[in-house]
Amino acid sequence: MTDSTPYPVQARAAIQHLAGSFIREVANSGMGRPDVLPFWFGESDTATAEFIRDEAARSLAQGETFYSQNLGRPYLRERIAAYLSGLHGRAVGSERIAVVSSGVTGLLIASELLLSPQDRVVAVTPLWPNICEIPKILSARVERVSLRVSDGRWTLDLERLLSALTPGTRALIVNSPNNPTGWTIDEHSVQAIVAHCRKHGIWIICDDVYERLVYDERQRSAPSFLAHYEQGDRIISVNSFSKAWSMTGWRAGWMVVPDELTADLGKLVEYNFSCVFEPVQRAAAIALEHGEPEVARLRSRLSHTRALLSQALQSLPGVQVPEAGGAMYVFFRIAGLDDSLGLAKRLVSEAGLGLAPGSAFGPEGDGWLRWCHAVSVDSKLLDGVDRLSRFLARV
Repeated sequence: MTDSTPYPVQARAAIQHLAGSFIREVANSGMGRPDVLPFWFGESDTATAEFIRDEAARSLAQGETFYSQNLGRPYLRERIAAYLSGLHGRAVGSERIAVVSSGVTGLLIASELLLSPQDRVVAVTPLWPNICEIPKILSARVERVSLRVSDGRWTLDLERLLSALTPGTRALIVNSPNNPTGWTIDEHSVQAIVAHCRKHGIWIICDDVYERLVYDERQRSAPSFLAHYEQGDRIISVNSFSKAWSMTGWRAGWMVVPDELTADLGKLVEYNFSCVFEPVQRAAAIALEHGEPEVARLRSRLSHTRALLSQALQSLPGVQVPEAGGAMYVFFRIAGLDDSLGLAKRLVSEAGLGLAPGSAFGPEGDGWLRWCHAVSVDSKLLDGVDRLSRFLARV
């Protein structure tokens, strides 16, 4: 190519302007190093349960390696529908279900279904970076309404959010329990948001990936928008097998949409990934059928490790750890250390400790760090806190 070439080889501007993942940037600096304790990604360190793996192996052995329906095999869609109907006490028909190749794929397809260039999207933040960047692929505009710490807990200013949901807003994105903070929406807020969005015709896109991972033993799941769905509502729920069933590498999830969208959703599945591999669908179905003990064990473990890590971190000078209701993270800050990306990189190189920088989750996250506490051995967390303590003593 010469300087006079009039046609530059590059992606369109909207793609060039997408933010890269700071989590990956930090992880890439230390991944593969045996001296680094990695807590940067959001996944359990426990492998998927054996009975789930065995079901996928059985499917492979029987030669189930062919194309399946775009929206997923009927046996899995029906199983998901029954699971959700029981979980939320509101009938969910299988015709509203699509099996997708991961939760993040579901979020992308939801945006493709709804968004046009310059559409206004409001997101409750800080938030997993993929969620805020995906609408920008469609050239939509994302405006942020930040959670705040009040009385030692992550909270939502509901009135501020409703004020931001002005007529003409195309969609609201809510992730609860929230990645990275662990904030969990309450029932009153769900009802208020549903009523407001009905009034103004605003879509609600729910990232429900962590809905089962709540610390309150009295709750089977976090409060859900699906529990309030009525015919004509503009609500899309995106979920995944990754977190509650420890199936991150399987790349399996689902979407719940109004039945008016099902046909168009099928087209987008065809044009994005066509269908999910059948052994993965078999594994997902058996996870729903027999996996409740696995979910319960993970929930119990997360409640324990959350308390253990929070107490250990709060014993260090200058560390702030707000309370949260769910997910698998502690989002904390250290007084005087406000460059979270630089700090996370220093922790990898100088302390052998891999954490996610808060700035990865938006500008309101800068100065914070995210620590995934979904670990099977307490000593791993305590070793990490000890490494952080020694680092702070030096700096």
